[in-house]
Parts: sequence; structure tokens; C-alpha cells
Amino acid sequence: MESSSSSKLQTGVGWGLIAVGIAVFAVRFQHEGAYAMPRGGNLFGGAGAVLLGSLLVWFALPRWLGWLALAASPVVLFFGLYATMAELEEVVSLYATDSAGQPAELRLWIVDRDDGEWVGMPATKAIEHSLDGEQLEVLRAGETRCVIPVLHEDRATVTVIHAQKVAKYAVARASAAIGLYPSEAPETSVSLRLDPCPGG
Repeated sequence: MESSSSSKLQTGVGWGLIAVGIAVFAVRFQHEGAYAMPRGGNLFGGAGAVLLGSLLVWFALPRWLGWLALAASPVVLFFGLYATMAELEEVVSLYATDSAGQPAELRLWIVDRDDGEWVGMPATKAIEHSLDGEQLEVLRAGETRCVIPVLHEDRATVTVIHAQKVAKYAVARASAAIGLYPSEAPETSVSLRLDPCPGG
């Protein structure tokens, strides 16, 4: 009976992880136009959930390996759920170049004010991708446009933009409530206004 219960638990968790892993990739199809493949922690969460879930539903899995996989499942589940939830609301792609000269697609939350479109990120990320004053392309709502990010480091602007992001995105509010996302702008963050390129 105990063996049967643990087997059902492993199988249930396994199928749940597989569903979450697939969702990490599938949720991106809801956005108009091109979509970005998951990278970093998002890729770990998506691929890890599918692999770990497949392992758990494997009928010939040794018992000790099953318990090990169950112990690791909360980690990949967290990354998988966050990767999925972060894409449920509006996300834009800013196409830049990293410090090694390689193309980079930055997936960002965005807010609108009377003075334009704004995104926020750690200062190191903005510097690494040489965002300030460069002509770049942004993909938003299925439309790719030329923009020139203008970096703002003053705390008043950074604080307001971050607060607008938290107000706009439910996942930001939920994550902030449990301490996984800052409810106030960190000292290391900056804001960038995405100005249209000359001539549109």
C-alpha cells in the first residue's frame, strides 16, 4: 500500500512537472509576432521540469532515484512557474548586443507614461548591453520598431517606473508579496525610456 501511494505521488508530481515545463515554452505563443526561446533560469525551469517529470513517470525508476527526483522537484517547479507567469502579461523584446559582441534578446516588462515607453533593469545589465543612446529594435505587440534607449539613474525616476511595473504586472505583485521580487526599486536598478529613432 505504501509503495503504491508513493508511486502515485511520483506519477502525479511527474505529470504536473511535465505540464509546467511545456507551459514555459507554450505560453510564449500567446504574444503577437516572434517570441524568444527561454534562456538562463527560464530554460532551466522549462527543460528541467520536463526532464524531471519524465523521470518521475518512468515506471522502472528505482525507488531511491524517485525520492531524489521528488526532493529536487520544488526547485525546478519554482523556476518553471516563474518563467511561465512572467510571460502571462505583456513582455517586449529589446534586441541588443552583449559585451562579447553577440546578439542578445532582452525580455522586459514595459510601462507607458505620457513621456513615452519605459523599461527597468539592473545597471550592470544596461551597461553590459551598451543600451544608453544606441539605436536598437524593440518588438512590442507584434510590431518591430527602431528605438533609442535613454538611461535614467536618478532615484525619483527609477522609483516611479518600478512602482508602475509592480502596479501593472500581477506576477510582480505576487512575487513581491512573498519576497521574490523587490516591491521597491533596488539601488542597483536603472530605468530606460525607449525614444523613437529619428524618422520613425
